[in-house]
Amino acid sequence: MENKLRLVIAEDETVTREMLARLLALEDDIEVVGTAGDGARALTVAHAQTPDVLLTDIGMPGMDGIQLTETLRREMPSVGVVILTIYNDDERVFAAIKAGARGYVLKDAQPEEILQAVRAVGRGEALLHPSLINRVLSEFGRVATQRAADNRVFSELSAREREVLTEIGKGKRNREIADTLFISEKTVKNHISSIFFKLEVNTRAEAALLAARQGLV
Repeated sequence: MENKLRLVIAEDETVTREMLARLLALEDDIEVVGTAGDGARALTVAHAQTPDVLLTDIGMPGMDGIQLTETLRREMPSVGVVILTIYNDDERVFAAIKAGARGYVLKDAQPEEILQAVRAVGRGEALLHPSLINRVLSEFGRVATQRAADNRVFSELSAREREVLTEIGKGKRNREIADTLFISEKTVKNHISSIFFKLEVNTRAEAALLAARQGLV
């Protein structure tokens, strides 16, 4: 069959990796062009084989599946990534999606579900396991609501206060902020007091977190 989908599999459990390779290689439209037991090796294989899709476990030693996905997005954006994991927690799901994965299936999924995800991503589509869809939509809704609330709060900051907050987010002390912005240390302290009041926070760490969430740092 011409134009087979070229697939690389990254999985640190040898038995699982070999089983997946044998299973997926049986399909007429799929060619397994390489396997790897860790993320770093998978990246090397991907560069050598230029696959269409990389199927990767999320929890490998060293470079894990999320880090591998982020790296591939920068270095080989044409490679579609399917995350395969036993973990069913929201944090990993969202981290994988943010990293650029287009498919996400659970290890206890039926083989046909894994094949469906690999083929969908190979076509340039995206596919999430059905059990994850509602949670992802809910999280995106929560993030949008939080961002809108942040925008309302940040709109109260002056331009100078935003500059000071940006420097706080970089971990700078008051003296360093004063030197950077060419203002006095007393002025910096006054700005920080105003920032804390407007953002309704009590510590520099809380302010820095908000600054990061707003994209100021």
